[in-house]
Amino acid sequence: MSFSFFKQSRPKTPQELAKALKDSLMAIDNITAAEVKSLEKGMEEVEKNIMTMRTMLSGDGEVEPSADQITQLALEICNEDAISLLFHKLPILGWEARKNLVHCWSILLKQKVDSVNFCEQYMEKHLELLDFLVVCYDNKEIALTCGHMLRECIKFPTLSKYILESPCFELFFKFIELPTFDVASDAFSTFKDLMTKHPTAVSEYLTTHYSEFFEHYEKLLTSANYVTRRQSLKLLSDFLLESPSTHIMKRYIGEVRHLKVMMTLLKVFVANPNKPRDIKLILAKNHEKLIALLQSLSPGKGLISFPTSLDYPQPRDKIKHLVLVKTCVPQFIEYVWVISGVEDDQFEEEKELIIKEIDRVHRLAEI
Repeated sequence: MSFSFFKQSRPKTPQELAKALKDSLMAIDNITAAEVKSLEKGMEEVEKNIMTMRTMLSGDGEVEPSADQITQLALEICNEDAISLLFHKLPILGWEARKNLVHCWSILLKQKVDSVNFCEQYMEKHLELLDFLVVCYDNKEIALTCGHMLRECIKFPTLSKYILESPCFELFFKFIELPTFDVASDAFSTFKDLMTKHPTAVSEYLTTHYSEFFEHYEKLLTSANYVTRRQSLKLLSDFLLESPSTHIMKRYIGEVRHLKVMMTLLKVFVANPNKPRDIKLILAKNHEKLIALLQSLSPGKGLISFPTSLDYPQPRDKIKHLVLVKTCVPQFIEYVWVISGVEDDQFEEEKELIIKEIDRVHRLAEI
């Protein structure tokens, strides 16, 4: 006759797990900071429930997850209002729990029945949670976690549109310039998704907020940070060359100040006394085309077309508008905005300096 002293606990159902998660999160609110042991025990319970949720959603390596349980859990998490609690408890969760939560969130957001996405609907009813995730970039401890969760939300047009229209959107121009590299890079990744995932929504936003947006964006293009300048230039072409934003692109290239910014940036790379070898090679190889382009930028001329056949060590992107002309930096794509009515003595002087430097690099390459 055998005796079992340890009875294996029955796995929680999705309903039970959702309720247990909610209860454990709410229990922490009733514990004061002075009750250290009680707080530690409470946090252990929360993290255990998050781990159980991950197992139910992804399996344990031996048993595959049940599709029905995954769908049911997504529904119950929303019904129990546990999502809001999880978001607001992010600052006190441990690293492992935050990692598990990011994994769970990416799965939960995809669950739907009869075209109804439970978590998407929940977020549409609690849009303030999107603002919360954005503002969390100011907290470097949870910034990357919130960034991952935010990018999952941005995949949905309604949620992305809300962030674009929210006052918190302007905070990205601050976060991209933060001194902490990892946080700044993550903020730019989220910003890039906002500006490229849903072109029609972006076009509508830029149409309404053109002046204030490009006033902020110009600061990124002229940032003291090389990486910020490089990424911002590439992103500019990405969202302006989308079909819904054609009218935005035409307006942008019709303003002299934008040409001046682009020429200043070109000057920075050409005038750099320590140019990398790749840049020197491309300047030398394309010197005739570049000089012809620069010489064509003279006062009184209208819009011109120019061959987009500069040679690159990487494949060229498809050019949609001939008024956008590639320049010479191989690591990323820059555009010179060819416009009319440029009447600026300083601009002409700087143009001549750039031409002379390109010609000098070419002559040295032949020696």
